[in-house]
Order: sequence, then structure tokens, then C-alpha cells
Amino acid sequence: MTDVLIIAVGNEKEEYYRAAIDEYAKRISAFARVTVREIKEKRLPERAAAGETARALDEEGKDILASLPKSCTLCALCVEGRQLSSEGFAEFIGDSELKGPIAFVIGSSCGLSQNVKDAAQLKLSFSKMTFPHRLMRVILFEQLYRAFSILNNGKYHK
Repeated sequence: MTDVLIIAVGNEKEEYYRAAIDEYAKRISAFARVTVREIKEKRLPERAAAGETARALDEEGKDILASLPKSCTLCALCVEGRQLSSEGFAEFIGDSELKGPIAFVIGSSCGLSQNVKDAAQLKLSFSKMTFPHRLMRVILFEQLYRAFSILNNGKYHK
């Protein structure tokens, strides 16, 4: 069974997002063990200077990298990443699960540090559109379930 780690900056407070995540996590459990680790988001003033934001991202990045398993395939979700079809994402999951745990990182509303992006085997963008980073968890869980369904010839993906 595949181990999937989702590292997310900030915590999930909204019950409607939590309910959707829990539903997809339950569905995924037939294929993989999913663990979510939340990294504390660094507080920034409302109008943070670029240097303040960069320092906060660097601190979050250190926490993210420290929480990764020693040997895992790392996927950083970031706007400049590659876009894949659901089938392409499933192929990435299928190839990665043969190598060990797979970790996905969702940054804060300010993004991810360059160190995390540089450490990733895949930089992935789900869209050219901007999504709230908390909603991104729901989207990631749904696409993970879809990928495992594709890999196991399930009926979910049509």
C-alpha cells in the first residue's frame, strides 16, 4: 500500500473543506495510507515587505523539508509548475509509488520557498487560475482519489 504524505502550511479550520477532505481520504484509504502534516504559517503584517515575505517562506521551507521522509518522491504544488491531465497525474503516482512514499507540499497564501521547489522531483500546477491554498487541499485529495481510481481501473474517472 502506498504512503502519501501531504504537507500543508496552515491549518484547515473550515468544516465544509474538512468534510470534503475526510470523504476523499476515506475513499483513498482503499489504495493508500494518507497522512497530513500541517506546518505553522509564519505571521506577516498586512503589507509585508518583500524581504519579510521571503524570510517567512524560507522559515516555512525549512520546516517543510525537515518533515519529509528520508527517501520520498516530492511534489511541490506551485503556480509555475507543469500542468498534467488526470491520466498524467495518475501515471506520476504509479511511477512514484514504486520508489517509496510520495509527499505533496501545499504552501501558504504567499507560496513556497525556492528551496522546497528545488528539492521537488515534480513542480505541479493544477491550473493557471489562483485557488485559495485551503481549497487546494480538497482539489489535491480529489485528484489523488481520481488517480488511484484510474490506476486500479475504477469507475470514478470517466
